[in-house]
Formats: sequence, structure tokens, C-alpha cells
Amino acid sequence: MPGLDDTTRGRILFGGDHNPEQWPEETWQEDVRLMKDAGVNSVTLGVFSWSRLEPRPGERDFGWLDRQMDLMHEHGIGVVLATPTSSPPPWLGHLHPDTLPVDQDGRTEWWGGRQHFSHSSATYRRHAAAITEALATRYAGHPALTLWHINNEYCTYDYGDEAAGRFRRWLKDRYATLDALNSAWGTAFWSQGYGDWEEVMPPRHAHYLKNPTQVLDFRRFTSDMLLECFVAERDIVRRHTPHLPVTTNFMPLWSGQDAWHWAEEEDVVSVDLYPDPRDPLGAQHGALVQDMTRSQARGPWMLMEQAAGPVNWRGVNHPKPRGLNRLWSLQAVARGADAVCYFQWRQSRQGAEKFHSGMVGHAGEDGRTYQEIRQLGADLARIGPHTVGTHVTADVAVLHDWHSWWAGAQDGRPSTRVEYTDVLHAWHRALWEAHLTTDFAHPEHDLTRYKAVVVPQSYALTDTAIDNLLAYVRHGGTLVCGFLTGVADEDDRIRPGGMDARLRGLFGIRTLHEWWPLEADETATCDGFRGTLWAEEIEPDGTAAGTVPYKGGELDGLPAVLRKGRAWYVSTLPEPDALRDLLARIATDAGARPVLDGLPAGVEAVRRGDLLFLLNHERDPVTVEVPGTHRDLLTEATLTDRVALGRYGVAVLAP
Repeated sequence: MPGLDDTTRGRILFGGDHNPEQWPEETWQEDVRLMKDAGVNSVTLGVFSWSRLEPRPGERDFGWLDRQMDLMHEHGIGVVLATPTSSPPPWLGHLHPDTLPVDQDGRTEWWGGRQHFSHSSATYRRHAAAITEALATRYAGHPALTLWHINNEYCTYDYGDEAAGRFRRWLKDRYATLDALNSAWGTAFWSQGYGDWEEVMPPRHAHYLKNPTQVLDFRRFTSDMLLECFVAERDIVRRHTPHLPVTTNFMPLWSGQDAWHWAEEEDVVSVDLYPDPRDPLGAQHGALVQDMTRSQARGPWMLMEQAAGPVNWRGVNHPKPRGLNRLWSLQAVARGADAVCYFQWRQSRQGAEKFHSGMVGHAGEDGRTYQEIRQLGADLARIGPHTVGTHVTADVAVLHDWHSWWAGAQDGRPSTRVEYTDVLHAWHRALWEAHLTTDFAHPEHDLTRYKAVVVPQSYALTDTAIDNLLAYVRHGGTLVCGFLTGVADEDDRIRPGGMDARLRGLFGIRTLHEWWPLEADETATCDGFRGTLWAEEIEPDGTAAGTVPYKGGELDGLPAVLRKGRAWYVSTLPEPDALRDLLARIATDAGARPVLDGLPAGVEAVRRGDLLFLLNHERDPVTVEVPGTHRDLLTEATLTDRVALGRYGVAVLAP
């Protein structure tokens, strides 16, 4: 299948969502002038245009889009053409209420916003296919068309009657019999046994705690139904343009779709990324999302959306300080992006997102935002020929699985303070601050190329995944697992002993007596550090070669950290510096090395291909020691042994 390299052709794609239908046509020429001045070479059209393209059922209005496509081609700007199916027109919901999603309380989600469609509605799917077919037929041969963008940020749940019917069919395919479903769901508990398929429903509003495996399966079902919608539209455009790549934009770490599975169905993996500019760990969040997206893509990927300035959906929406947009954009390139795009090109004057920034803000071309966009466009043009198609390599893998996350997020868990994404961020942060580049991987992926594999938390593991981890260690790999790993199987059935016996043997654990979750103001004192969030009462079996004990309290003398051979188990969440030092030492002993030694605080170093990216995430200037002579592609300066980085400064060094 075609990929992003077929589209970029040695250029980093630079641009964003363009919504010309919101503006009078005299603005279009002004847009093109500003795009050319900023180095924009790609725009996304049509994301929310269904009501403009089909104002009434079956009536098509393509004239404005024809003119826009022609205008972009005339000026050498490629078009990522979107199917508009994420925001159906009001007439569809009005004439066909069955296309509207229903929440778990039975309330219909009406038009007037966006994403108001039922993924299970046959009527919605039929109309979505029709508008997609019309677009693909009309524009398949247009020379501006470079890539297809299906729908937008798939994120809807539906608990309605049609979804209930599809859920039952999905469950029949998964379990075949009610006996198998009753066993998987543990329906002997609370008299939930099902005797007829029609009794099985989505996990709608309940008096008390819902069946956790029913909820888990509904999450799986939702991901699969949304994927069916994507694949149906993808197959239509592929039939017309088999030479063009197809994507849809992920929301990072959204719990509603198994992005490992989805990525297998895309030609290009793309993501929307909106770190908070006030978050001191915003850059680390960006690095995590970028590493995860690159791993899903198994190579270069596409930053489909980011903000040039403030967003409009936080409680307080701060702008990006001078230089931060450039820094975070180049961070994405460093970690494998071959496209740097935005929502949106021109800031809207009306509607729900008029306070969400654009590449051209309300201040116009004289505004700081646009002037910084111009600088970034020039930077990307300089480094594009040296970066596009090149890869980022990593010695360390972080394991992540949506199904395990879904299973562990149940309501009746030992501590609601334990949020999976917080733990994932903490472990990735430790590696990021140690300047160790990481990939992400699924627990069942081939892990043999990694010198170290870390599992921040994987509550539910399949037998295949457990066997994979054991084989990885048996063949010489170093494995580090965090607390609450291997507790349950894929049906959320607790493993005997509270942790799979194979894993207990791997780590040197005889008995896991109790889980000891910690309160917000509580820590567990360990030998050399303090643990937060969680602790465990573990009895070792005497085979572990090294332990770090708890000191004081109920767990005094019991192991907080165990090591048996190349396998480590960490039964608490060490404070950030301690976790960083622990993982850095383990990774170094395994043969992994930081990208660069002796980096100042706040400086990130990433190698992509032959290039070394240095990124200063601080406001104060710094000097970085880099032995040898290098050429900075951004400035064309030749540098020897040291590199000066200003406020939010970046250097891209070629040997």
C-alpha cells in the first residue's frame, strides 16, 4: 500500500485544516498568498463540510470545492481531502433519528455540535458511503489530491437499540454460545446469568457497579464498530485511487479505540497533539505521544493537528510563549514526523472554536503567531530533504495495551487514585529524562531487538503475552515490570495468587499477600527512595538475587523492588528522580545508552537517521557539549565541540 513517503517526496508536509467555506471567496486569494509566504505545501479540505457538499438529501454542491482544489493546484499546494462524515448535516438527524447516538442514560445526542452519529446505524453508514463515493468519483483524478483523510477523531459511544443489536452480534462472533459468554463475564456473580441473547444489553445506566467484563467487551465492540466505519470509507476511496495513501487522525491515548489494531488498517498513521503550554511536562507528554505514534506507524508518521497558539477547551486557555510552537513542532520531526500540520489555517470568526488559534490568527499576518509560522515553514524546508523517510531507532521499548487499560479502569478497583495513563507517563518521563529514546510495543509484539523492555503497568495479560515476556528474558533481554502487572487474564478474571504464577516465578515471588494502595498524602519509605501511590505485601521465594526493602510500617523488610536475573519487579511508584535513576541504571546495564551524555537540565537529544536534534525546553540559554565538528542545518553554521541553544532553541546537527 502507498505510504507517507509517496506523498512527501522529500518535503515535510506543512499546513493544516483549511475551511474556505467559512469565508467569502475574496479571502481565498489572500489565503494563498499567505500560504506561499509561509511555505505551506499541504492543506486539508472538507473535514466538516457535509452540509455544504450535500445541503439537502442527494443534492450535491461541489462547485466551491472544485474552485478550491483548482486554486491549490495552481499554486503548488497539495490537498489532503477529507470525507466529511464526522459531522452529519442537520437534515440527516431530522429525517433519520436512528443515525443519532444515545448515551448510557438513554438520552439522544442531537445535532448542533459534531460527532453526532451512531457508528452502528445502517442509515448513517449508507449516507456516509454515498457522500464518500461522490467525493472519490469526482476528485480521484484531480492533480492536487495527495492523500485521503477519513472522518475526524473517531470518538463516539452509542448505547442505543441498534447498537445493542450489533453488540449482540459482535458477542456471538466472539463467544458463539451464551454459556461461553456467561463464563467470560462471570455472570454467576449477582445473579446476572443470561438465558437468551435478547437479554444482553450494552452497559447502560445501572443502580450500582456494572459488570466489568461487560464494560470491557463494550469498549472492544466500540473500537471495532468505529473501525468498520473507517474501513468502509477507506475501501471506497482506495477503489478509486489505489495509488494514494489513506489516514485518519488519532487522539493520543483516547480510551475508545485500540490504536494498535487501527494502525494496521491505515497507510499513514496520524495524530492530533495538544500539550498544555503551561504544563512543565508538556514536552514529555509530546515525546510520549510522538514515540507511540511512530511505533504504531513503524516509521515516519503525520502530525495532523496541533495548535499554533491557545486552544478553546481548557478551563483557562493560555497562548504559547514565543518560540514554543517552533520547538514542539521540531520535536515532532525529531521523533519521526514527516508532516507538521495544524488545526486550523485561519482562525474562525464564528462558531464554537473562534477562540481556538489558527496559523493565521485574528491579528492577521502582522500577528506573532503567523510570523512564527513563517519561520517554522522556512526551518522545515531546510531540514526536509535530510529527514523525510529516515527513522528513529530505540534500544528500549515501553509496553502498552488498550485492552489491559480498559480492564484495569473498572469502577470497583483497589484505588481510584491509580490512573493508568499517569503511571505510563511517569515511567516514560523517567526514560525521557535519562535521554533514552523509547519505542512503544504491544505485549505480544516481537521484542527481540530491544535491550530493555519496561512494563509500567499491564493489569490484564493474555497467556500469549506472558509467554512472550518470559521468552524475551530467557533469550537474554532485560525486563522491568511495574505494580499491578499480570493480575488478570483477557476476560478480567483474576489469576490465581493475584499474579500469574509464571510471572511470580520470573521475579522470584512466592506469594503476593495483599495490595496496599496509598493515600494522596501517604508514601512508602524504601531503602534509598520513597514510593508513592501503591505498595504490595510480597513474600519472596528466595531466588531473587537483589531486593530493595520497604522500611518501617506494615511492610517493613519486605521487598519493594525485586531482581531475579534479568527480570525486575517494582511494587510501588518511586518518586520521579528515583524512578529515573533506577530505570537508567537497569537500561545501562542492559547495554542501552543515552543519546548524549552530560546534557544540561531541560535539553532533549534525539537521533533521527544521521541527524542529532538538540532541543532546549527552558527559557534560559544553554551550551551543550557535542564532541566533533557538525553543521547546523537550521543556520548553516559549522560548530565544533559545543552548541549554544537560546530560549526554546533548537539545533539540527549533521555530521
